[in-house]
Amino acid sequence: MSVRLPFAFSFSQLSSVRLLSAFSRSVCYCHRVPTAANSQVRNLSFATSRKKAVQINSGKPATTAMSLPTIDRDTLDGVLKRRFFFAPAFDIYGGVSGLYDYGPPGCALQANIIDVWRKHFVLEEDMLEVDCTMLTPYEVLKTSGHVDKFADWMCRDPATGEIFRVDHLVEEVLESRLKGDKEARGEAADSVSGTEEKKRKKKVKEIKAVKLDDAVVTEYEEVLAKIDGYSGPELGELMKKYNIVNPATGGPLSEPLEFNLMFETAIGPSGQLKGYLRPETAQGQFLNFNKLLESNNTKMPFASASIGKSFRNEISPRSGLLRVREFLMAEIEHFVDPLNKSHPRFPEVADTGLRLLSNTTQHEGRTEVVEITIGEAVQTGLVDNETLGYFLARIYKFLIKIGVDHNRLRFRQHMRNEMAHYAADCWDAELHTSYGWVECVGCADRSAYDLSVHSNRTNEKLVVRQTLAEPLTVESFEVELDKKKFGPKFKKDGKKIEQFLNSRTQCELEDLAKELSEKLKITFNVEGVDSSVEIEKDIISIEKKTRQEHIREYTPNVIEPSFGIGRILYSLIEHNFWIRPESDQRAVLSFPAVIAPTKVLLVPLSNNEAFEPMVNELSRLLRRAGIPAKIDDSSATIGRRYARNDELGTPFGVTVDFQSVQDRTVTLRERDSTKQVRGTVEEIIASVQRMVGPDAVSWEEGTEGLASFDAAAE
Repeated sequence: MSVRLPFAFSFSQLSSVRLLSAFSRSVCYCHRVPTAANSQVRNLSFATSRKKAVQINSGKPATTAMSLPTIDRDTLDGVLKRRFFFAPAFDIYGGVSGLYDYGPPGCALQANIIDVWRKHFVLEEDMLEVDCTMLTPYEVLKTSGHVDKFADWMCRDPATGEIFRVDHLVEEVLESRLKGDKEARGEAADSVSGTEEKKRKKKVKEIKAVKLDDAVVTEYEEVLAKIDGYSGPELGELMKKYNIVNPATGGPLSEPLEFNLMFETAIGPSGQLKGYLRPETAQGQFLNFNKLLESNNTKMPFASASIGKSFRNEISPRSGLLRVREFLMAEIEHFVDPLNKSHPRFPEVADTGLRLLSNTTQHEGRTEVVEITIGEAVQTGLVDNETLGYFLARIYKFLIKIGVDHNRLRFRQHMRNEMAHYAADCWDAELHTSYGWVECVGCADRSAYDLSVHSNRTNEKLVVRQTLAEPLTVESFEVELDKKKFGPKFKKDGKKIEQFLNSRTQCELEDLAKELSEKLKITFNVEGVDSSVEIEKDIISIEKKTRQEHIREYTPNVIEPSFGIGRILYSLIEHNFWIRPESDQRAVLSFPAVIAPTKVLLVPLSNNEAFEPMVNELSRLLRRAGIPAKIDDSSATIGRRYARNDELGTPFGVTVDFQSVQDRTVTLRERDSTKQVRGTVEEIIASVQRMVGPDAVSWEEGTEGLASFDAAAE
């Protein structure tokens, strides 16, 4: 997963909303521009005995495809730290980079996101959920390819010992030079928050106002557009070409080296069973395929799902929750017939419009997106197949449901040199934040790779057996050994060699058959056999044979949506964070009610004992209805108490005042607009239920029939 850093980009300001952070250098938006209006509304009233001074207030700032509000990350970080959404782990010991603890609101927010995810995917798609162990033996991850290939490229400063992740270093240095070019040309540059300025100076030293040739600017932008697709040696060439050194000292750096990202451990007291903390949840699902297929009554297609912690020993953890060493994942493995990747529910999502960035566009050094329906994308071949397209649309609907801004969401297709050799197609759902575009969900057609390699390694068939209505004529290469000659020649290695031959694909057997025909022998290497294996033609035959099959046996392909919950959570916070225009001290988190940590704030007008019975009754009724609520009976003003809970994203506030004691009516406040209505306790509870339930309705619909109430200034 890659995280892009900010790049100077000029946008018009919206209303009087404070726009502070800068956009990523790669921001490009399509032509579709939704309109939005800031409705003027009245503030909430606290009691009939209070003065009804009316204050006009704007709601959450609207975004369009060409103009998005950005944030002051220092202000946001202050809110998150003060309200303990999350914080560095082991803080009083100095902390460990890349490890974070979630506080009460962060835990509740994460749990609510997972709850929506489970209902949206596991329940609605009838998936089979599993919970697999985090400790994984060496052999499993060796077979899957993680031991050899799960790595990032790093370089070291031999003088200081400082370590850099190479793609990030190249990206940061080129971006700083482009910013310096903008300054030299007198163009508007990004405003950088104080904290970010300190961090940047450690890595990039300073931005120098040096004008670059237009051709160099274009070249840098093309390199940055393709940064995710470069190999280690190619990154090394870029370092040489652009004279990239240690930004802080100017010292030379080593050639890029691969660094495996898995945490190694020993299983058991002897220390002889080598293992790792899992880097993903997927392997447990693949290894349990036969059990899952049986659980589904051997019917295809079907999907399994898993939610759990994964671990990656990041070279340079940074950007808060966006690049960490321990994180929560939610992964789906949808098993499908390789000869039929249609999806029965695809027509339901075919008209869903997505903003797509193709690999062709990226190869040309550009980042423009095109907004088309997923039906068009599959029909034109931009997206490989219906099942992959179906899940892209479902991912989009999930992200929108939990509060992601449509204009800050795009799907980026992996470039060919970025994709695994076995993958048919792969897309990332990327969310735009003050750090740039962040990959939050990956959705890949992984072909039959995972099941095939584990089957070959264990000799356990991970296949589907389909009874055919009519027999099928099949041609395939088959290996036959003369056991009387084979056994004596290879002795104890015979079993390993035979397993190796029987696990070859048809393409590999075709190559071996050709070699046997031309050279009258075949030569190959087998793991666990000391020397290369050579078998003459009088011992082995590899020939194509025709046979009738009444049972079709095939290895399913896998469509894998993989969700980084921490990244989604942080991006959601940024997408829903804003400052009330009338006061730069009043921050708001406009979470949809379905994921808000707390749904209702209960506010007695004062600490008068007369309010306590009704407040407790409201709390009991809300709990009984399954609606999380908090009581704030502190001595702070009503406005201050509302403001504190606006920071927590609480969508509704219920105020108990002196009139409440007399006639059992209370006021209900909406967070973003600060609109207010008044009704009986029963009416307000029912209204809240309609607005926070699984089929939540709008404020206007949820409060229909309730009396509007003018608000005193908060």
